[in-house]
Amino acid sequence: MNLQIRDPRARDLARQLPEKRKISMTEAVIEALESELQRERERVPLAERLAAISNDLKAKAGSGGRDLTKDEIDEMWGHS
Repeated sequence: MNLQIRDPRARDLARQLPEKRKISMTEAVIEALESELQRERERVPLAERLAAISNDLKAKAGSGGRDLTKDEIDEMWGHS
């Protein structure tokens, strides 16, 4: 399969990496695609990242707190 790059910006980017690394365009494309696939495999979904942050904050807060009332929350957000 031949890879044809018709978009001028994509073509420019495809030329920059091999020039900087002194490698062939084929090698540059392979390296770039492998790198992006690795990043995808290692990507942690946003919901999991937020859950970890939430759990960390809960652990730091400890016990003894109290629930805020709706009025307190509205005041905190400037909705008084």
